Amino acid sequence: MGIMANKLLIDMIRLREYMIQNPDHEIPEGWFHKPFNQHGLKTVRELAVFRFVCRKCEDAPCISVCPADALEKDSEGIINRHTNLCVSCKSCVTICPFGTMMTDFFRHHRNKDLFHDLNNNEELKLFVESCPPGVASLVDHDEMPEKHIHKLNDKTLIRDYLYPADQTQ
Repeated sequence: MGIMANKLLIDMIRLREYMIQNPDHEIPEGWFHKPFNQHGLKTVRELAVFRFVCRKCEDAPCISVCPADALEKDSEGIINRHTNLCVSCKSCVTICPFGTMMTDFFRHHRNKDLFHDLNNNEELKLFVESCPPGVASLVDHDEMPEKHIHKLNDKTLIRDYLYPADQTQ
């Protein structure tokens, strides 16, 4: 009996490559099976960008410009966007000095929570199969910083390049 994969690995590097090759951000037919739709992966992308790519500005202009108070920092300085408050005005996209905020985060501002949808191995397998090739996989390992694989939460790993925390502002 083989080892069961127990974590979802989302390769943000390959996702960006895919999005560059598909500049209109068209969601190919069949990319996500029901009950999965474009909301799920975009939510993971947003979480990963805020955790690993965001420069965590001390003054956080994105927070101060938000007219709906939908953005806040957590105790680690990571931005959190409250999708139930967000009005998709994209003021934060315009003001971010580093281009961290992405306009596609707001295509569906009341996103579905991926982590509640993917609660068993069958659902995870369907999700992986419905993603662009190489973007998502099931793995049985933990973080591997030397391979740019980092923990997003207990169920999910993200492969992406980290912005060095000691170089903010």
